Amino acid sequence: MTLLWTRRAIADVQAIKQFIAKDSPHAAQLVTQRLVAVVDRLILFPQSGRIVPELADPQIREVVQGSYRIVYRLIEKQVHVLTVHHAARLFPIGQ
Repeated sequence: MTLLWTRRAIADVQAIKQFIAKDSPHAAQLVTQRLVAVVDRLILFPQSGRIVPELADPQIREVVQGSYRIVYRLIEKQVHVLTVHHAARLFPIGQ
């Protein structure tokens, strides 16, 4: 299984890290490490996430880490990380 991060997902994680770092650089580092660790586990367990309820597409799944929804798409032998989205925010359907 191959893992690919989209530009959007990378930008999401960078924005999360920058936002948290305003209050605590250490906490920002920990949150980022945890997000990446959850994504790395998808290589071994790609179907471990649930189907995103808003989309109802079996290829688009999510795992939750803390307050964040990590949305990914399964394409053959690849995991494409699409976005890392704060769970309290409205999910961006169709973007």
